[in-house]
Amino acid sequence: MPDIRLLSAADARAVLTDLCEVLADCVNGGASIGFMQPYGLADALPYWQAVADSVESGATLLLVAEIEGKVVGTVQVGAAQMPNQPHRGDLKKLLVHRSARGKGLARLLMEAAEREASRIGKSLLVLDTATGSEAEAIYPRLGWQRAGVIPDYAMWPEGGLCDTTLFYKRIAALEGGSNGKGGDGVSKLGA
Repeated sequence: MPDIRLLSAADARAVLTDLCEVLADCVNGGASIGFMQPYGLADALPYWQAVADSVESGATLLLVAEIEGKVVGTVQVGAAQMPNQPHRGDLKKLLVHRSARGKGLARLLMEAAEREASRIGKSLLVLDTATGSEAEAIYPRLGWQRAGVIPDYAMWPEGGLCDTTLFYKRIAALEGGSNGKGGDGVSKLGA
């Protein structure tokens, strides 16, 4: 049974190798998530170090899915927004290692991200994903609304332009949530 955890910055730094493996696997598997092929663990390290710093500052919530103590999936919520958007969060980088797919981890990570976003006072989440990708099919099944498509938004990791589909989801902000500055510790969410 997978464990879903919200990581502190220290926790994120402790699992950098696992996070790098997940990101490299997804990029090399064709996911359009901001990076180009070929993509190795050393390429992923600066990205995850920056994410850990963002967790430390409270700007990002970082959740992971672990199986037998190894990180095999992850998702982030961008919590820091402009002053006129304290209610909004950006869902970023839903990643599941190809060896761990088909176990419902994407759903578990998304549900946990929504709970944690709600806990910090977010009531609206937004995301974008490559149009026509396997990932695009996940979000409507989880209650996300399609807002539209932007043509030629990014590139596939092997080259060539791809469109992106924008999604949003209204979530109920939990009463007593913080002001949206982010999480400040470790939370065991279970699965």
